[in-house]
Amino acid sequence: MNKQTGFTLIELAIVLVIIGLLLGGVLRGQELINSAKVKNMANDLKNVQVYVYSYQDKFKALPGDDRAATTHVSATTNGNGDGVINGAWNAATGEAFNFWQHVRLAGLAAGSTDVTATTYLPTNNEGGPLGVQSNPQNTITGLTGSYAVCTGGIVGRLAKQLDTQMDDGETDKGSLMVAAAVNGTTAATPVATTEADFDSTKYVVCVAF
Repeated sequence: MNKQTGFTLIELAIVLVIIGLLLGGVLRGQELINSAKVKNMANDLKNVQVYVYSYQDKFKALPGDDRAATTHVSATTNGNGDGVINGAWNAATGEAFNFWQHVRLAGLAAGSTDVTATTYLPTNNEGGPLGVQSNPQNTITGLTGSYAVCTGGIVGRLAKQLDTQMDDGETDKGSLMVAAAVNGTTAATPVATTEADFDSTKYVVCVAF
């Protein structure tokens, strides 16, 4: 008669512990990756603010709007000097578009200064667009300030972490808000974290300053 053998309770317990440790390690690793992504996104948003103020301090003009940019930084296009970064944050022409050439030629930001290059417009670490414009009220309803920096393609769970890190943790209030889509010309409705499928849906995040 063959004797059937199987796992003892101790062996099963050890296997379960190992599986638990592996799952915990995977989840912890993903958490660290997400935290790094959020930190990079926050830096992107803060750096744009630095670019604006640093350029102003150096040339007494706004990047993109600088009427003497061809003289100041050898840019290919001047702005109109009206004190406004005209155009939408994600536009492919205009002062908001030329903003990136001006700050890069000024040595404030890294990246291509060739406005025809496919890599000219910056992106976040999720591949979404990044840009700046005046008139935050034309981005998301309730945003107030002189300028707005927006970045897109960010899933809700990361947007929520970003808001907690930079603002008040409420994505439909404060100086940082989230919307489904932001065209920069008509104010979009802010989205709260209570919306269905918020964590897995991609949004645009805008910060006013």
